Amino acid sequence: MKIALAPDGAELAWAEAGEGEPLLLIAGQATGMAGWGPAAQALAHHFRVLRYDHRGIGDSGKGSADRYTTRLLAADAAAILQAAGVDAAHVYGHSMGGRIAQWLAIDNPQRVRTLSLAATSGGKRARGEGNAAATNALLSGDLDRMVPLFFDPQWAGEHPDDVRTFFDSKASAWAKSRHFRASRGHDAWRHLGSIQAPTLILHGTDDALTPLPNAVLLHQHIRRSTLVKVPGARHGLHLDHPETIGWIRQFITARARSMQPVGAPNA
Repeated sequence: MKIALAPDGAELAWAEAGEGEPLLLIAGQATGMAGWGPAAQALAHHFRVLRYDHRGIGDSGKGSADRYTTRLLAADAAAILQAAGVDAAHVYGHSMGGRIAQWLAIDNPQRVRTLSLAATSGGKRARGEGNAAATNALLSGDLDRMVPLFFDPQWAGEHPDDVRTFFDSKASAWAKSRHFRASRGHDAWRHLGSIQAPTLILHGTDDALTPLPNAVLLHQHIRRSTLVKVPGARHGLHLDHPETIGWIRQFITARARSMQPVGAPNA
């Protein structure tokens, strides 16, 4: 584990694995870097994978309370790249991590080579926001209620350690509440048109937390984007749908010369 310093001096824990072009993974709301699990391991066969714990999560310091917004959390992501000696990286964000990745691409376009966004949205004004029952289940802390929102039941049953690691965020209630507010307060719709990086949008058709219309709107707002709808996938498609790893790899390799990942479902 290594330490990077955020703009306010907060210590951010990060790690790396693999060789090749740098790929920064930005985890979701109140989720630690360990939660990437098998996805990070698979990607590390092809890239220099950088992961980190958000402020207030895992081994990172909590930092200033006023810096818990997706836009300011993007400055933390930039600090990880600086600590790793990386001028520009491919960026993959899941859920709230996708919201943070949007701001990174908007505010630091020179830092982002390609952008991959999974199970995310451009803000709270989107059509098809998650229903109240799904949100309440997410906030309950009850794994029996949360797991079906994220993963296919069969996959979850076969990978209990990965499920446990994903949800074991090692965060205080103080940090979790600020992550929730940061994610809910995200609104980048007016700025998404300025994203220059070729963008891959991955979204499950059965995502109850961030329903599919969010991805459709993202695709409409980000000019150089490709939308891949993943049949039957829920909110945790980055883990229980390993085919997404191949699509990301192909997308990055193509560098926007062919905007549709080979073998992926059409948008």
